Amino acid sequence: MGGFSKEDAASDLAERRYQAIADILQTAVTKGGGRWTYTDIFDHVFLHRWLGIPIFLSLLWAVFAFTFSLSEPFMVMIELLFGRLGALAEEGIANPHLASFVAGGIVDGLGSVLVFVPPIFMLFFALSILEDSGYLSRAAFVMDRLMHSLGLHGRSFIPMMMGFGCNIPAIMATRSIDGEKDRMITILVNPLISCGARLPVYVLMAGALFGAEHAGTVIFSIYLLGIALAVIMALIFRRTLFRGEPSPFVLELPAYSVPTAKAAVVHMWARGRLFLARAGTIIFGTVLVVWFLSAHPWEATGGGELIESSYIASLGHALEPIFKPFGWDWMAAVALLFGLLAKEVVVATYGILLGVEEASLGESLVSLGLFTPLTGFAFMAFVLIYVPCIATIGVIARETNSYRWAAFAMTYLVVLAFLVSGLIIGFGRMLGFS
Repeated sequence: MGGFSKEDAASDLAERRYQAIADILQTAVTKGGGRWTYTDIFDHVFLHRWLGIPIFLSLLWAVFAFTFSLSEPFMVMIELLFGRLGALAEEGIANPHLASFVAGGIVDGLGSVLVFVPPIFMLFFALSILEDSGYLSRAAFVMDRLMHSLGLHGRSFIPMMMGFGCNIPAIMATRSIDGEKDRMITILVNPLISCGARLPVYVLMAGALFGAEHAGTVIFSIYLLGIALAVIMALIFRRTLFRGEPSPFVLELPAYSVPTAKAAVVHMWARGRLFLARAGTIIFGTVLVVWFLSAHPWEATGGGELIESSYIASLGHALEPIFKPFGWDWMAAVALLFGLLAKEVVVATYGILLGVEEASLGESLVSLGLFTPLTGFAFMAFVLIYVPCIATIGVIARETNSYRWAAFAMTYLVVLAFLVSGLIIGFGRMLGFS
């Protein structure tokens, strides 16, 4: 019986392997002369060398225009509902302490946050459609050339896009990036991508100061500012703290598909319910603290109404000199301070301090002269840039395995926020804007 050598076995195995490869190539590869598929046609446009980025920016603008215009009627209805609830609480509750707590704390504070449920859910709905269609992977591919030239890894684009929903899972998603330097850069710049928690501030300010017809464009410009700053800071970090070339970028592009309303709604709810959970926990708890500080000491505030004599006013006036050069008063100072816990609290703080009984919160900001279009835009930029919520800082510390990197992120973001907002105010005034 003839023997079967190791060389024969290796040769037979290699032959079978190459035959399997040839069979796969024959079924998977189309050589010249074949008909174009719909995927080929769409990719020829969406992945075009010169048209790809303008198309991406145009779609991003359309997302925010859609978000604001479609959600505005629902916001008005929710605003009227909570205004009525606040009035009923004040009229129906005899105990002044309890009436102030329910109307001024729960209804005005929490209601001023929940009114932004429609734009947040609409944003997630629009992003779900782009994701389910297969376009977001193409956007990452299109942006890779630009990001690579500026020191960012192409795969960083996916966590950055996730940051539009929430920075916490976006930072955790950087685990998919192979190079440690690329991963660290992406973690440090991800807080500059506007999460859904910041959207209520943008919607409030843009709608009140720029009108419904321009609000979507203004909000888009803030998101674009965040992307630009993330790219600039990535370039700086690549040239200083994390020198070296980004690792190669390989991405599998899924086939295009027609998004379904059911899938988009499911994805919208999966992301949007996080906002509702935060509204019922950390936001609600912070709102109660803000109400207590604004209504006490009870005797000095005249039954919880004269906020200028409250604890929160004293705190705000102590911080006011820091923000006075930007044209922001003590209420902006305390709103930004409590916004460290959750960015939605910025709006909730104004809801408590101003109330929304007769006029909407946005109308109150304008009628009281608290912001001009210039100072309001700078305020939105500050909210975009300065320290993200405390939970995001915790995730940065955990993902980098160092509280020093978390402290570094907080420090550079605060400095950058003051610098950018100051430049906006300075150049705006030079151009004649008030």
